[in-house]
Parts: sequence; C-alpha cells; structure tokens
Amino acid sequence: MRSNIFWKLTAMLVIATMILAACGPEKVGGFEIPNVEKDKFNVAMVLIGPHDDGGWSQAHFEGLQYVEENVPDVHTAYIESVPEGADSEQVFRALSRKGFDLVIGTSYGFMDPMETVAAEFPDIMYVHISGIKSNGTNFGNLFGAMEVMKYLAGMLGGARAKMDGNPKLGYMATFPIPEELRLGNAIALGMRKTCPECTMDVRWINTWHDPVKEKEGAASLFDAGAQVVFTGADTPASADVAQEKGRWGVTYDWSGSCKVERCLTAPYWLWGPVYASVTERVIAGTYTPGWDYFDADTGGLGLYGFMEGETLTPGVTELPADVVQEVRDLVAASLAGDFNRFSVFTGPINDNQGNLIVPEGEHLEQADLDQFPEYGLGCTYCMKWWAEGITAELPDTGG
Repeated sequence: MRSNIFWKLTAMLVIATMILAACGPEKVGGFEIPNVEKDKFNVAMVLIGPHDDGGWSQAHFEGLQYVEENVPDVHTAYIESVPEGADSEQVFRALSRKGFDLVIGTSYGFMDPMETVAAEFPDIMYVHISGIKSNGTNFGNLFGAMEVMKYLAGMLGGARAKMDGNPKLGYMATFPIPEELRLGNAIALGMRKTCPECTMDVRWINTWHDPVKEKEGAASLFDAGAQVVFTGADTPASADVAQEKGRWGVTYDWSGSCKVERCLTAPYWLWGPVYASVTERVIAGTYTPGWDYFDADTGGLGLYGFMEGETLTPGVTELPADVVQEVRDLVAASLAGDFNRFSVFTGPINDNQGNLIVPEGEHLEQADLDQFPEYGLGCTYCMKWWAEGITAELPDTGG
C-alpha cells in the first residue's frame, strides 16, 4: 500500500513539474520571455542595454515602472541588453506570441524588426522609440524634442569653456543617423550663443552602450584639448573621465547620471508621463500610431539642476549670472510650450562650410529633423550638415 501511495505521489509531482515548466518563461535566443497576466493590459519593453545602466535604458525602465504604478490594471515586463537586428526580431515575435498588448522598443535599430513583426500581429500595438517609420495602424514612432535641452546644455558648456579660457568642446556621438546630427547641431548652436569663438570636435563610437568605448571616446576628446565633453551614448563616461582630467562633462538620458563634481549638467528624459499617456490611449482605443514627437510641456524632458527640486551643479553656479538666468528662462518657456525644437533651429543658420542653410525667419520642420535626403521622404533643410563651429567632417551615412 505504501509503495502504491509513493508512486502516485511521484507521478503527481512529475505532472505538476511539467505543468509549471509549460507555464514558465520561454527562452528565445538566450533571452527569457516573460508571461502575460490574465485580465490585465500587458505592456512589454525591450531595452538595448541593462535596465540599471545609469543612462538611456534606466530612464526607460523607470518610465515603465511609472506606468505599472499609475495606470490601473496594467502588468509590465521587460527584456534587457537585446542587440539590434535579428536577435531583437526574435524577441519581439516571442513577446507577441505570448499575448502582450503593447510592445515598446527603445532603440533606433529595433525599427525594422518591429515593423516586420507588427505586420504579423495586427491586433498588437507596437511603439518604436526614435527612428522614422510607422505603418499608421499598429506600428508607431515616438520620440521627444531633446534638441531643446541639448541646446540649453550647449549654452552652459559654451559659457563654461569661455570662462575657463579654453574655447574647445567635444561631442561623443554614437551612430551616423539624423538624431545624432540634430542633437550635435543643437549643442553647437547653444554653444555659439554664449561663446561665439567656441568650436566643437566630434568622435564617433558606433555604439549606444559600451562603457569602455565611451570612456575611450571621451578621453580622446579631452586629450585633443576639449574643455567640455558631451555624450550621445548611455553611460556617464563623459563626466567620469572629466573628473579624472580636471575638465567638465555633460551626461545624458537619466536624471541620476550627473553625480560627480565635474559633471556640468545632463539633458534627460522623463518617460513615465509619456508612456502612461500612450498606454491609456491604447487601452481606450484612441491612440493613432504615427510620428508622435513630444515637447517639454508634456513633462517628458529635463535639464539637470534646473528642474523643480534640483540644485545647480558647482560648475554651473560659477557661471555668469546672466547666462544662468537666460537658461532658467528658456527652461521655463519650454515647459510652458513657448520654446521648442523649431525655436532652436530658426534661421539664420550656417553650416560649418560657410553656407547659409536656414535663412532668417525660416525654421526646420519635423521632416528636416528626421531625414537624410537619401531617405526620399521629403525634406527642405534635411539634417545632413554640421552647424557652424563644428570642426568635424560629415560622417558616411551610406547614402
């Protein structure tokens, strides 16, 4: 009798284990695919880097946490450190098969894989951060006017370099895409506003997240003479290396990235309110996927030291009072909706070859910010030029 009971219990345990295994997370390409929660609206996020990278991915992850905490009956999940390309397509497809209702991809190189998967799952909404594509039905593009905060940081960087008697700045750029040219140009325009004699060099590192390459890129710019180095990548490397060199760094993406004494400021994202708004509209059936480009008045953008509850960094407190006040005023104007990305790119604007790109009284449109001419989607002042003051040559964009 005891033997029969033993074997029955063993069989039940085996069956239970098999059931749990079947319901457990699926693995695709080395990535664990999370499950959905029944009777909830399920949101999945795919991150290019670690969720605690101190930059881009951490800002998105905290935005996802905000959604779960502030939108009722929502379950969220994420997969981190997913490479762009074929690996990401497998991940997006696996999340879709699991039954997630909204899938968010947070890197430019996720664009084409998401577009492919969206065509296979028409009942799921896909939102791609940055990029240029949308199908107008279930695959949309979302980004924000970081040009504004980069421009204001450029004003601070130019003023700092001028005050230090070394009118050289540097920009550590990631990939040769319109996003990086427009943000670099925004920095340069701000720099020249407070330091007309300042110049800015550029280093391309061809990665979004690589702490070693980012430190090497920052060191290269400092060693070439830069007094202030900006970054377009994920980690606080520009400020960390600045601390070692006794210069100044401007970090990016996450409000907590500007920690060391030699960090001047950080343009950063606040994705929570933006993601919550998108999620609520998808749930309500009122979200139309397209080209959703938000400004600072949404609460989605910040400049470290100048937002409510923040204090200026030591490097900024030493700057001329009129410069600091002008930046304060423009931050306030941007939050009120009175100063935006088109304000930044209003003519006259010359390129670094002496050509007039944007005439006085004209300004760039959204297509100009997003496009290279070879994309063939139509733009007048296509963002394929470096602004006056940038000493680098244009990168090879493949066009």
